[in-house]
Amino acid sequence: MPEQSTAAASGDARPIVAQAASLVSADASRQSLLGELETAIAGHGGRFPRDSLRRITDLFVLAGGRLSAEQVAVFADVMGRLSAEIDLPHRAEFAERLATIIDAPPALCRALALDEAVEVAGPLLARSEQVDEDTLIICARTRSQEHLLAISQRAALSEGVTDILAERGDRRVVANTAKNSGARFSEFGYSTLVTRAEGDDELALTIWARPGIPRKHLLALFAQASDAMRVKFQLADPRRAAVTADMFARAADGIRAQIRARSRGFVTTQAEVTALHRSGGLTDKRIRQFAHAGDFDAVVVALALYSGLSVAAIERLFAADYDQTLILAKAIDLSWEAAKAILLMQVHGNGRPAPSLDACFATFRKLKPETVRGAMEFYRSREQANI
Repeated sequence: MPEQSTAAASGDARPIVAQAASLVSADASRQSLLGELETAIAGHGGRFPRDSLRRITDLFVLAGGRLSAEQVAVFADVMGRLSAEIDLPHRAEFAERLATIIDAPPALCRALALDEAVEVAGPLLARSEQVDEDTLIICARTRSQEHLLAISQRAALSEGVTDILAERGDRRVVANTAKNSGARFSEFGYSTLVTRAEGDDELALTIWARPGIPRKHLLALFAQASDAMRVKFQLADPRRAAVTADMFARAADGIRAQIRARSRGFVTTQAEVTALHRSGGLTDKRIRQFAHAGDFDAVVVALALYSGLSVAAIERLFAADYDQTLILAKAIDLSWEAAKAILLMQVHGNGRPAPSLDACFATFRKLKPETVRGAMEFYRSREQANI
């Protein structure tokens, strides 16, 4: 017994192989296999663990799926002991090979996947089907960014793993995880990705390109995007241009709604204009006065009350081209003088080149009732749609 303990402590696998005799069934092929295993170890006398490990791995692969669970455990123990005796480059070579073996010993794969050296752990973290989720989570929480990068390359990633990668990973890890089509994300994971994408155009584009990302997270992504980034989104996938434009509009709505909610001035103006409307005092002349004074909030609230559209929808129209303003003014029976005052206020607010007022007047006069009715129906249906 003392002799066996000493041998085991020194990495000599012969006692472990001898133990296998009691595990071998009456099947001659299995007895032969374990005999070869013992010969492979004994032949080197424990002096050349690298060669022994290579030979034993060959035997394991040749055995295919014919080994019992107990015999797989023996192989795992032997290979684990020998791998601990070889230098890093050869241990990494062994891990690389082990990662390609579909039925490799699970316990050994998990142990090597947690190795501090990414050269050893990396191949198993990236490709081995025998590395379970618990091991991936432990590694993601405790190991280096290189380990996390290897995990991000797996063919499939669960929400529990991507939560950690998105939060703890560096830029390379997060970008690689976001690109991984086999990665699943939780609400927390998506939210974290969007937060990490702020100021990172490449990551933002990667997130945008992911199929199936929930709309609310796209809205959050677009809300923090710069104008230049918005153009990149549209160019990235022209087929989604309409969706992109709608998302930007809705994201902008959300931002403006937050601004309005924090603005005491807007709340007061909204209350005053609403009261004026209820009393019959919100006339064409009063709207002109609001526009001449540059009172954006009052004009927006007034147009919303007249049209039945939301304040957000009116603000969206103001951000569009001038024809939209003319259509809205015509639809709610404003005079040309009121429409012109609103146009001039709009020009001052958005900084775009001023339109020709003569051309605008001609357009305003030519607008047909069915045209403006159709436009208003479109505005209302777009507002009600949950895209």
